[in-house]
Amino acid sequence: MNISEPARETPVIAECDLCVLGGSCTGLFAAIRAARLGLSVVIVERMGCFGGVATLSLVNVWHSPLDEVFEKQIFAGLSVEVMDRLRKRGAVIDQTKSAAWAWAFNSAEMQIELDAMVLENKIQPWLHTAFVAPHVVNGKLDSIIVENKSGRGAIRARFFVDATGDGDLCERLGVPSYHAAHTQPSTTCAHISGWETLKDTDWQKVVIKHAASAGLPEGFAWGAPVPGTDAYMLAGTRVLEADCSEAEGFTRAEIEGRRQVRAILDIVNQNVPGAKLGLLALPARIGIRQTRHARCLHQLTGDEVLHGRRFDDAIANGSYRVDIHHAEKPGLTFRYLDGRELYVRPGHPVVAGRWRAESGVSPTYYQIPYRSLVPQSPYGNLLAAGRFIDADQQAHGAIRVMVNMNQTGEAAGIAAWLALKNQTAAATLDPALIRGTLAEGGSIIL
Repeated sequence: MNISEPARETPVIAECDLCVLGGSCTGLFAAIRAARLGLSVVIVERMGCFGGVATLSLVNVWHSPLDEVFEKQIFAGLSVEVMDRLRKRGAVIDQTKSAAWAWAFNSAEMQIELDAMVLENKIQPWLHTAFVAPHVVNGKLDSIIVENKSGRGAIRARFFVDATGDGDLCERLGVPSYHAAHTQPSTTCAHISGWETLKDTDWQKVVIKHAASAGLPEGFAWGAPVPGTDAYMLAGTRVLEADCSEAEGFTRAEIEGRRQVRAILDIVNQNVPGAKLGLLALPARIGIRQTRHARCLHQLTGDEVLHGRRFDDAIANGSYRVDIHHAEKPGLTFRYLDGRELYVRPGHPVVAGRWRAESGVSPTYYQIPYRSLVPQSPYGNLLAAGRFIDADQQAHGAIRVMVNMNQTGEAAGIAAWLALKNQTAAATLDPALIRGTLAEGGSIIL
């Protein structure tokens, strides 16, 4: 059954050079880079703050700016700038030579710091504003329709960056897309008090023992302290078979993730002697690892990542290991650039092996090419940034972490400026210009 809506006139509520859809750090970094180059920029976010997974989802760790052997710095830019700003407030814990994380930060402090950066760079923000539809005029993407507390409106722009995570703008424009055969499950994080009461206890073993009776799937728990507080960020849930790129699956995932948080705390408090965990905060949005991917000019492959392939249009460098949270079986698989492979299943011995034979020389970082940000579409004023860029399952397991995706945002903001400056389509930009401008703005280009 359908209903017919009457035709309406939609007011234009903003006009700009660049409209960034999605206010994660990826999207915000695109906006900041473009604004610093002189573009007028609007950023649209359907939630109430900027930062995405780092703030809304409480995932308060970013990974190392060094290569896999912790000898060479491979990225800088806005990720490092934000950490430097937060460090001045005592809101960062630094960790060296760890594959798990390099920086643990206070997500609430980051929210406020990102607000400051929006204002400093004269970006026009629209929070609590939902994307409704694209508006195409004579075959060109002209504007997006949004809705918020003031009603329905249109934002016109000369260029657009889709940083929605799920590629919502690209999808509604009809850009080809795909889902992985086994989408990595989502995780609901939580801020917990009383973490010190678990000292010297194997609480994960207790959770595993009681998991089945509580309806908990086999998972993988990790976490980090929240700087400046007594709280601990716990990421221990595992929501399976819920497609967060569509409304029903997203809703089910949110409710199930919160249920699992409570179940874990109840198991620990009831079965670990001396445990006194308290639930301090839940995320505004579940942490999503993977949904759809846009078809772009190049699909980054696991082989390219693991063998450290160099690209003449490389716009990002990463060293985070391939990290696959399996949906079809318990546990995780880690693959390293030096050929090591670990299968980790809580409650079982780690299975060590190799994904390739030992060799004398191994790469120590991988790259993401600009082509993987350019959707296969007729719209020359559109770029993708963030976790839905074109990457196969294995490549996505490495590049999806925030410090890598932040770099795709910076590149997209610069490419937007260059495309408008040179009056050319995103697909035909000279990658040397993008790389050069990134370097001038503080990025490390290798």
